[in-house]
Amino acid sequence: MSEVSSSIVKQVTKGLVSLVGAGPGDPDLLTLKAARVIQQADVVVYDRLVSKDILAMANSDAEMLYVGKKLDHHCVPQDQINQLLVAKAQECKHVVRLKGGDSFIFGRGGEECETLAENGVRFEVIPGITAAAGATAYAGIPLTHRDHAQSVQFITGHLKKDGENIDWQSLAQHNHTIVFYMGLKESPNIQKNLLYHGMRADMPVAIIENGTRREQKVFRGDLKDLANLAKDAISPALIIVGSVAQLHDKLAWFQEQVE
Repeated sequence: MSEVSSSIVKQVTKGLVSLVGAGPGDPDLLTLKAARVIQQADVVVYDRLVSKDILAMANSDAEMLYVGKKLDHHCVPQDQINQLLVAKAQECKHVVRLKGGDSFIFGRGGEECETLAENGVRFEVIPGITAAAGATAYAGIPLTHRDHAQSVQFITGHLKKDGENIDWQSLAQHNHTIVFYMGLKESPNIQKNLLYHGMRADMPVAIIENGTRREQKVFRGDLKDLANLAKDAISPALIIVGSVAQLHDKLAWFQEQVE
């Protein structure tokens, strides 16, 4: 047997870890498969942004373990979360690792799956609606549009050394959409770098706070206003940069429903 194939069949535990994306906030956006495994789980390991309505779907006998993170404060370090998943699975339990949005988009799901694979733990991945797709849809902001944007990029807002890890030149284009996750704190650097690399000052931007939830707020302005807009927003929030952001003014269907 080849080295690759032998590593694939190195599944020794009888437990199972289901990596589940809980979506951006509205519990009705949870997938049917996600709802089913949450109800079946022996253990639910969940993050800060998972709603109470979704947590309430768990079996009353399930062990509920909170491992949430906030900016600059981690309740449980990532390596400990990884080992917790391994340990619970090795107890022959069905573990649901429940994350907001989609676990493979800035959710460290790949890191957790690597640890599970290395320890011979069976796992499955159940995708969720990522915040960029869900929040923008509820804000009436299409990520692509024939008259505005032919491409879209998702960027982490956790920048290093004033954003030196980002290729700003490639981002500062006028015919696509940029979505910054977790970018409120870095909004002055985002504004400065995009302007410096040639994006026009009046490029439409939007900040979506608590996307898809009843308390959703949308802050609209231009790129030159981004840092000031961010002062009024709270986490969790997405930053949208691109001409599609202006379509919120016309297509804001969800706001009308909850008012």
